[in-house]
Amino acid sequence: MLNQITMLWTYLRTRVASTGRLDESGTVVEKVILTAIFAALAITVGAIIVAKVTAKAHSINLN
Repeated sequence: MLNQITMLWTYLRTRVASTGRLDESGTVVEKVILTAIFAALAITVGAIIVAKVTAKAHSINLN
């Protein structure tokens, strides 16, 4: 694992040194897509929780 991290760090350092910055082409689109996916997942999880809590609340006998 340490060897892989060292190789990745060396690659990134070489890349930054050669160009002066990381290549950021297309990162905005990727971030927008990932944000949309995470938002959809959060809404789905919230809907599942609300449905389960509501079902449990309706099953409570108040008499």
